[in-house]
Amino acid sequence: MPEYAFIGRSNVGKSSLINMLTNSKSLAKISSKPGKTRLINHFLINESWYLVDLPGYGYAKVPIPEKKKWEKFIRRYILNRENLYCLFVLIDIRHEPQMADLEFMEWLGINQMPFSIIFTKADKLKPEEVEGKVEDYSAIMLEKWEEMPTHFVTSVVTKSGKSEILDFIEKVNKN
Repeated sequence: MPEYAFIGRSNVGKSSLINMLTNSKSLAKISSKPGKTRLINHFLINESWYLVDLPGYGYAKVPIPEKKKWEKFIRRYILNRENLYCLFVLIDIRHEPQMADLEFMEWLGINQMPFSIIFTKADKLKPEEVEGKVEDYSAIMLEKWEEMPTHFVTSVVTKSGKSEILDFIEKVNKN
């Protein structure tokens, strides 16, 4: 069955977004402490496809050997999973583009992995600030990319972006 995986820096809102998309408060375990998700968690949706919650990368307070182990099994999952239809790279829209995110997306491009960007926590900024942050990100991406990957702006508080992401997944599943 098709899989749609969520990855991003620790505490970007991966599990919260999965809960929003599935109308659940506790399907994916959330925490204010970075590094709560430590395994690859699959959630079957409508008996026909999976949402996949991957551990975050970045600043989780875990020993370096543990981080290296996560990185290895995440990269193996991404490169070898034939039914991974799209990887959603989550980015906290409040921050300037982070080198870890840019390098990770470049690695995805080099390995020809289909991905989309999901900007999270849009409710924390004014609408014009959100637009400016997306434009800033686009400018940096377009220095190396021919076009900006498909992207979505979301907020789990206001539920914005939910229908757009679900419509995208439905469209990909039909194709």
